[in-house]
Amino acid sequence: MSTLRRRGLGKIDGTRAACDPRKRAWRSARWPTRLRSMPSALPASDPDDPLRIEIVRPKALSGVTVARCRSDARRHRSVKDRFASVSFTAGQSEWRARGCTWTAKPGALALMLPGEVHREESRDGPARFQVVLFNDALVNEARLSLGGRPFAPPPRLFLERGEPEGAPLLALHALVHEGDAEPLALQTALAESLRSIVALTSPGHAERGRPYAWGAPLRRAFELIRARFVTTLSLDEIALHVGLDKFQLIRAFRDQLGVTPYAYVTQLRIGRARALLTRGVPPSEIAARVGLYDQSQLNRHFKRIVGITPGQFARAVV
Repeated sequence: MSTLRRRGLGKIDGTRAACDPRKRAWRSARWPTRLRSMPSALPASDPDDPLRIEIVRPKALSGVTVARCRSDARRHRSVKDRFASVSFTAGQSEWRARGCTWTAKPGALALMLPGEVHREESRDGPARFQVVLFNDALVNEARLSLGGRPFAPPPRLFLERGEPEGAPLLALHALVHEGDAEPLALQTALAESLRSIVALTSPGHAERGRPYAWGAPLRRAFELIRARFVTTLSLDEIALHVGLDKFQLIRAFRDQLGVTPYAYVTQLRIGRARALLTRGVPPSEIAARVGLYDQSQLNRHFKRIVGITPGQFARAVV
């Protein structure tokens, strides 16, 4: 079990990276400030609707989905089904991921990996953030074109100020937020962002920071669950596959992700449901395609995790 536990992990805030053993101060080099000052594109606050989501699929960017979120009260918890870059434009909140607590402030930029659990633990003020999601095919093609570099999870959730790989991602966020950028500008920013994602998730970059201690059993569990979460999968089957007993498996998930294996499966199913709704699949067809029993179960889990119903989410897609 020692490989499944992470000890001595600190907290990262807006000025220091305490999870990094070197505890380097964030560099003072300026990032583009254009994104930080952008007003929210979401509708004005409605007291009966504390969570608002706008989904956009830019025509010039095949394989890219943009989600703009505003939440005045509800805290977020999600599992991304794709690589995702998140820029925070308002509010300050603390997130739990990769065994650390991270503080997001306006101007912060995060890179989230497929299959990871991200849990917002506290917040000061209404949250505004934009998520750019990249289909696996885009990232895989870029990785192959750039020499087939193997995947290695980065040690940090948030990029440091001045980190070279962050600039292309910030530029892409600014362009998709504008909504009227020329296709060539968008496609160039996408290509540069994909290069950054490959660099950030390759061994050379990961070795410069703290090792990412998922542990072999949990990695095998993630792979099995992500491959089969739309089918029936028992706790004993997962435990046997990874070489743990079911009690060790649950403890490992709680230690590393803060959720049980079942909660992780449910998050993946709702993530797939969101992706299908974004592509225009009717809500009535979603439950069977994500491994849920019926529409009632879908509605219950979707509203609990996302904060709105599948129908409301579908109507937010533009």
